[in-house]
Amino acid sequence: MTTEKKPAAPGGGAINKRKLEERRRFLRSIILGAAVLGISTLGYIPVASAWRVRMRPPGALEESDFLSSCIKCGQCVQVCPVQAIKLDDLDQGFGVGVPYIDSRKQACDFSCDAVQCILACPTGALVYKKPPFMPSRSEMKVAAPPILLAKEKDPEPTLNLRERAGLARLARPDACLAVLGKGCKGPARGADFKGVMRFVEVDRWKPIPLRDHPFDLPLCDLCVRTCPIKGAISLEAVVDKNGIKRMTPTVHEPCLGCGVCEMVCPVESAAIVVDPRKGWGA
Repeated sequence: MTTEKKPAAPGGGAINKRKLEERRRFLRSIILGAAVLGISTLGYIPVASAWRVRMRPPGALEESDFLSSCIKCGQCVQVCPVQAIKLDDLDQGFGVGVPYIDSRKQACDFSCDAVQCILACPTGALVYKKPPFMPSRSEMKVAAPPILLAKEKDPEPTLNLRERAGLARLARPDACLAVLGKGCKGPARGADFKGVMRFVEVDRWKPIPLRDHPFDLPLCDLCVRTCPIKGAISLEAVVDKNGIKRMTPTVHEPCLGCGVCEMVCPVESAAIVVDPRKGWGA
């Protein structure tokens, strides 16, 4: 017994082809949607979970106000003489294009004297002094205008800053060379380190590579001797739990959180770090 094949309906091949193409488009849209959602989630996670608190340039408003005021123009990046300011990338979530500073790689050493990033900001995301209606945490305010050591002999030696960007902290005293009674000889971060900073005794106006300024210190005090702000950090004799007196880097109220101490620390990872957006006594 034979079964006769029914003749294909007119245009049936074209209909099947259209259905197949529609199915492909549907699958492509599903895959594309999943990819977009995945990328969005990658961007959302750092923000939602506070994955990483960023150090902002000097004079930054409180984080929510800063993010809503900054237009990501990059003017602050252009004027920074040590190129400390960078722009965030996609992996930092909703902060794409927002300026930040990674102190360990390159700190702000105030080589510009007048804090040029604030002068260049067109929106007021970076300011010398916050307007009265802007929220301000008392612990972020400095007690007195900070004295810039590079300008100490000038008629006006202070920086026109009212608030700190963060606060330095001896995070690993057990690794600190000063605490261990050790010195530092040669480039602070090695011959391959690309960071630069101003050494007044070399050139007040031109920052030089840190690797080009070797040290020969019987007791390491790099965080103290390179700090650009007067009275922000010192080596103090501290008695440890075993009754042994050790010279210990001690942070004081004038600290602005510039990050120079973190950048120059010869220990890997740094024994002293800067906590972004942390205030005095907080």
